[in-house]
Amino acid sequence: MRYQISGKQIDIGTALQTHVQTELGEVVGKYAQRPTDANVVFSRSAHEYVCEATVHLSTGLTAQAKAHANEIYAAFEACCEKMDKQLRRYKRRLKDHHRERAEPVELFGAASYILASDESSAADEPDSLQPIIVAEMETRIPSLSVGEAVMQMELAGAPVLVFRNETKNGLNVVYRRDDGNIGWIDP
Repeated sequence: MRYQISGKQIDIGTALQTHVQTELGEVVGKYAQRPTDANVVFSRSAHEYVCEATVHLSTGLTAQAKAHANEIYAAFEACCEKMDKQLRRYKRRLKDHHRERAEPVELFGAASYILASDESSAADEPDSLQPIIVAEMETRIPSLSVGEAVMQMELAGAPVLVFRNETKNGLNVVYRRDDGNIGWIDP
């Protein structure tokens, strides 16, 4: 597994890097046979240290965890515990579905745009109804089952996930509703 351990305006020593590699390697190794890479970022938020970890699995799924603590090692340990919990739940769900993914998740390219917010007041008439594009990026749309899409959305902590439905080959959306339930759009 490849590790990228960095700090935002914090000097990360070799002792902490070695500790992160061994501890995170043990946690991920328990639940994922072929993790591809891990990204760990340390930063400061006032008096607390913040640790953010992202692990990409060979199945195409991504697990993320974030924790705060007064000491940098304690922040990493809390983050590591959250990662352990997420991966344990992910593996349990895979076993509950009695389905092992033999091949990695197929990804399809798509364009992603960031549009400028409308700063003008309601009294001003806009010159045109076309939005102003601030940035254009490449994004990936995974080909998943609905259950895997819900798992991926929960693991990533995202409010919405666009995916290609494996059974129908159409684009679908799962999202977290205001009442806490999960919504699924299948056009």
